Amino acid sequence: MKLLILSAGDLEQALPMSAAIDAAERAYRAVSSGGVRAPLRAAIAGGEGGSTLLMGAGVGEEELAAKIVSFFPGNAALDLPTVSGLVIALDPETGTPRALLPGAELTATRTGAGSGIATKCLARDDARVGAVLGAGVQARTQALAIDTARELEEIRVYARRPEAGRALVDALSGELRARVVFSESVAEAVSDAGVICTATSALEPILLGEMLEPGAHVNAVGSFRPEMHEFDADVVSRARVFVDSEEACREEAGELIAAMEGGVTGADTWTELGAVLLGEASGRSSPEEITLFKSVGLAAQDACAAGAAVDAAVAAGLGQAVDLS
Repeated sequence: MKLLILSAGDLEQALPMSAAIDAAERAYRAVSSGGVRAPLRAAIAGGEGGSTLLMGAGVGEEELAAKIVSFFPGNAALDLPTVSGLVIALDPETGTPRALLPGAELTATRTGAGSGIATKCLARDDARVGAVLGAGVQARTQALAIDTARELEEIRVYARRPEAGRALVDALSGELRARVVFSESVAEAVSDAGVICTATSALEPILLGEMLEPGAHVNAVGSFRPEMHEFDADVVSRARVFVDSEEACREEAGELIAAMEGGVTGADTWTELGAVLLGEASGRSSPEEITLFKSVGLAAQDACAAGAAVDAAVAAGLGQAVDLS
């Protein structure tokens, strides 16, 4: 049996952001139409606040994948990646492993792509300013995604570690169509921004409802555990809430869980993004409406993104085939 192994560079070539956004749309449509077979992910606690997640999904008869990914925030102090992992793309008919992909890079790309399709669906067409809160690998793909989804003139980056934020600005300046600048505060970054992305590991809210202007759209992707909070309950109370999965967000979206416990929101008021894509629910209702897309990440995204990447890699002759027999 031969297994195709893709490097981070191979993945970037095989799955550009535009293709990743297409894969994200397929995943969200499948989730909301009942076309996904996936258990809730399992989390294994690690030292120093770290965790390892195990997840997998089958999407229709076309995609099958499994992933192990670790998030260890303390690695930053050791000059090591805070996110690492592997994704195995499987043949949906036989279950045979097809390819091994870098988990951190695939996760970042598919997470960015989720915000890209949400931005396409929910952000105002005339949005010209974007803001990204965070400076890690997830923040980079958030910026790539909103730059792909909208013709933005400026994207502002804020990070709790200014040196990391400025380094991200320098890295993005040659990649994006929009002008990229560093902001000294969250309030400065989000002021008059039409598209805002939060991609941090914050335990206490950094984005406050009072900072949002009418018509803003927020993509919130950083938190994936109940104790994590990137934004406060006032953001939830001011916005119409869209989610990647109602079931997953009830269990894992710390901000929404806190808002439910405080009586600010209820899961019955949330709209799955896939329902909007399927035409079963409406998106933005007015230019002044504030919209919030909360994503905790779904295995279906990994499966669709991995499948698209492997197909493109095979067609382009990318990667290295290893004989496991």
